[in-house]
Amino acid sequence: MASENETPKYDESSPKQKIALIAGITGQDGSYLTEFLLEKGYEVHGLIRRSSNFNTQRINHIYIDPHNSQKARMKLHYADLTDASSLRRWFDSILPDEVYNLAAQSHVAVSFEIPDYTADVVATGALRLLEAVRSHIATTGRSHIKYYQAGSSEMFGSTPPPQSETTPFHPRSPYAASKCAAHWYTVNYREAYGLFACNGILFNHESPRRGENFVTRKITRAVGRIKIGLQSKLFLGNLVASRDWGFAGDYVEAMWLMLQQEKPDDYVVATEESHSVEEFLEVAFGYVGLNWRDHVVIDKRYFRPAEVDNLKGDSSKARKVLGWKPKVGFEQLVKMMVDEDVELAKREKVLVDAGYMDAQQQP
Repeated sequence: MASENETPKYDESSPKQKIALIAGITGQDGSYLTEFLLEKGYEVHGLIRRSSNFNTQRINHIYIDPHNSQKARMKLHYADLTDASSLRRWFDSILPDEVYNLAAQSHVAVSFEIPDYTADVVATGALRLLEAVRSHIATTGRSHIKYYQAGSSEMFGSTPPPQSETTPFHPRSPYAASKCAAHWYTVNYREAYGLFACNGILFNHESPRRGENFVTRKITRAVGRIKIGLQSKLFLGNLVASRDWGFAGDYVEAMWLMLQQEKPDDYVVATEESHSVEEFLEVAFGYVGLNWRDHVVIDKRYFRPAEVDNLKGDSSKARKVLGWKPKVGFEQLVKMMVDEDVELAKREKVLVDAGYMDAQQQP
């Protein structure tokens, strides 16, 4: 019998519901992954940062009060990737089978403004989480735990496309450099300690849940407001930059598939199509009968100190090994986002007309 101070050893032969732990559950990817895992029958635990304002709007529709224990299969816990003790404490309490590290300061342009914080969360934060996994396994013997690290196509930076798992990294921002560090930490822990740890190098993936300061959502949000009459101008930077844009809801399936394989490995996840910001504008504005040239103004403040010109993924490995492929195409994705943001603008206009909001906050 174990004493009170001993951590109990885990019996891997005992059948039970799978438990997933998601860092970054309140983000775009975290919300879609949570929905996906709940549909698979998982119990999902999410780590959230303490904030004066609630930031759980992307998962409110699936949240059930934990007092309703029979139905609440998603549970939230306060922790932070900058606080190693909180990570290890929740590992020992939750006993997860799968760990998904989606947490990050993920805005490339902002990473130039707050590089120290970006590196602490994105790079060293991933190391803290990996070390929590390693030490938890060493203490409990739960060696079956699988770990997913969210990589980024930004790691390739200025390396010419198409980019695959064997393409050299050439990061062009503090965010990208931090993601490279997290990638290699994951490889190191896999090779040094035998962890089942995978890197998913995901190219740009968008959705109606994308943050409004990311260029795709900034565009579709403006399209909705301009169409409804709440806004007239949209200020952007580099329109010739090209990206491989997919739907976030498709990409979370690839994350899960990586952890269902016999051996851990690294995979590029992409649509294998590249489109410029200008093409995105053409589809988004054209969909509602507007000409983007009548509304878009170039503002130099939105140009990065070091630009990434073209990202286009080669996801042949993921398609062959995982059997994954994207379901939503580029135009369908853009129109999906515009539809949602037109409806959002309509609701916003109701508040403006009733005097609860000031439409003049936007030019």
